[in-house]
Amino acid sequence: SQAISINNACKNNLKSLSTQIPLNLLTCVTGVSGSGKSTLINNTLKPLLRSKLENKISDHFEATSISGYENIKKIINISQSPIGRTPRSNPATYTGLFNSVRELFAGTQESRSRGYKLGRFSFNVKGGRCETCQGGGLIKVEMNFLADIYVVCDVCDGKRFNRETLEIIYKERNIYEVLDMTVDEAYLFFKNVPLIKKKLETLIDVGLGYIKLGQNAVTLSGGEAQRIKLSKELSKRTNQNTLYLLDEPTTGLHFHDVKQLIKVLIRLRDEGNTIVI
Repeated sequence: SQAISINNACKNNLKSLSTQIPLNLLTCVTGVSGSGKSTLINNTLKPLLRSKLENKISDHFEATSISGYENIKKIINISQSPIGRTPRSNPATYTGLFNSVRELFAGTQESRSRGYKLGRFSFNVKGGRCETCQGGGLIKVEMNFLADIYVVCDVCDGKRFNRETLEIIYKERNIYEVLDMTVDEAYLFFKNVPLIKKKLETLIDVGLGYIKLGQNAVTLSGGEAQRIKLSKELSKRTNQNTLYLLDEPTTGLHFHDVKQLIKVLIRLRDEGNTIVI
């Protein structure tokens, strides 16, 4: 079978290691702490393969070579880093489904009669958002000797938008009430809107039916952020010949959620991709 071959990996704890990673399969790299797992995947395979795909010359791998990567078109690292670092970042905006939600609200008869456009329902631009918290729903309080804290905005009461924007109703809900739905609740609410439904399905597939659409990104765990990124990849048009890298994706998951996640990874593999955990 075809495989990516790494020859003479020498960084950190790796001493002239040569190994292969089979293509179009799911491979799990295991070992005790400090054995070199992260060095092999994150510090050797990822940068070396990326330099090859981008036709760049790297001086850091003079003694290490890689081959068998010709069928790989793209490399995607799905890390546990946050999907955003401000209260305005949330699962709905990151996955792209919020654009479709905004279109629905902007398309209501009341919105059209008032002349409201798509931007009216964005908390990233002036117009429809609460200007006191600038659409975050929270106010940042800077502490001199402690970490900064956030408190609920006392003008919009955490609803992100101004009163006029919240008067626009779609199927008996305003824009804040939609963002306050869980993914499972939103799936039923938008079951007749295919584009939104598809994105919600992928969030459910990775075990995130319980999170809220507008949940503050800074409140999400690393594992939740990683699975949101994975769901975004799943909702895209099929990408074949892609190498996906995931670091400890099952950390903190219930056994049922682990089974769900494995099904998703197998689905990616069956679409012609290579998965390395």
